[in-house]
Amino acid sequence: MASPLQPARGTHDLIGEGFRRHQAVIDTARRIAALYGFEEWATPIFEDTRVFARGLGDTSDVVSKEMYSFEDRGGESVTLRPENTAGVCRALVSNGLTQSNLPRKVFYAGPMFRYERPQKGRYRQFHQIGIEVLGAAEPLADAEVIACGWQIQQALGIEEGTILEINTLGDAASREAYRAALVTYFTGHADQLSPDSRIRLEKNPLRILDSKDAGDRALMAEAPTIHSHLTAEAAAFYETVKRHLAAFGVPFRENPRIVRGLDYYSHTAFEFVTERLGAQGTVMAGGRYNGLVEEMGGPPTPSVGWAAGIERLAMLVETAGLTPAAPRAVAVLPTGEAAEAAAIEVLQFLRARGVVAEIAYRGNLKRRMERANRIGAAAAVLVGAAEAGPGEVVLRNLDAGTQAVLPLGNVTAALVEMGLFEAAARAT
Repeated sequence: MASPLQPARGTHDLIGEGFRRHQAVIDTARRIAALYGFEEWATPIFEDTRVFARGLGDTSDVVSKEMYSFEDRGGESVTLRPENTAGVCRALVSNGLTQSNLPRKVFYAGPMFRYERPQKGRYRQFHQIGIEVLGAAEPLADAEVIACGWQIQQALGIEEGTILEINTLGDAASREAYRAALVTYFTGHADQLSPDSRIRLEKNPLRILDSKDAGDRALMAEAPTIHSHLTAEAAAFYETVKRHLAAFGVPFRENPRIVRGLDYYSHTAFEFVTERLGAQGTVMAGGRYNGLVEEMGGPPTPSVGWAAGIERLAMLVETAGLTPAAPRAVAVLPTGEAAEAAAIEVLQFLRARGVVAEIAYRGNLKRRMERANRIGAAAAVLVGAAEAGPGEVVLRNLDAGTQAVLPLGNVTAALVEMGLFEAAARAT
């Protein structure tokens, strides 16, 4: 007998409670995002490699080390998406949406792919939710996307122990002045930098601040921050964002070490972080990117957004003990083979009224009742029972151990009276 096959390294199956937590994150985020006026887009899981090479920068670790890229049969280089902001910006341009009805407010959810070392909450195939506001230059947009992310966490019941950290990257002039200050500082400590950060010092010194190397991080403690290099306009933008966050009721703390290394990022950068997931403490991160649509061949389009790992959010849901329960079913039990046709009619009657209804495919009444108990059914409808007349069924409350004979048309109302199925009340 062949050994059983396992999921590919860095992937995982979503089954039972795990799937319900995963789906609850998506459903909740979709509902809250809709309240803020976001419409859902779905972009391809793979794109022309240039979408991500442009969007993430040729020197980033994602592009150089982590992307799943390959030549298709036509010789074109394609890449499984490692993130979705670039794909959304590409879609805006490809579909001719850059000149009208801006801003566009976009929500998305789906799988992403990065080749990296799997660890708690991090997979090679992982899943994200995200929102983007495309075509809004105002600081109110920055504050609103953050407020939407905070409300999603509140709706999931995971906001306790999670805190928003924010920073500003300033405008182009601010960043240029800050870049020069960083080069001066790190050049004086070049012999203490990691090999990767020595390369970053030459190509993109801001990315040194993203380094996880312990030696690099020790040097960062004394590195200059951008706040002393902000132009008056950039400082005013940042203050306005913070003022709007207070108005939205979003608590935050400032973290001058949050940066984004790519040139098209500007102004607001933020992360929601927690200590409840160990080293993988970032659960939602984003910022303002005013040049990415242009990288995709469109006009300059100021934008802002965030992405969040569904796996990490689902872990917080589990930690909080908030896993959604599976919907309880009504078991339809034919009392014999001759009653199966009538049982099918009952199944369809209940399902049409919003009631989860199941039937065991085989076995006598005792065996079928055993299955009803195994699946945690709340009630059972016996079809063809001797005590029931034409058009009648026996409804058994499996929680209370009581039963009644009643016309089929009264079953959904009876289920509602039992307090078992509010959905049935809406359907009837």
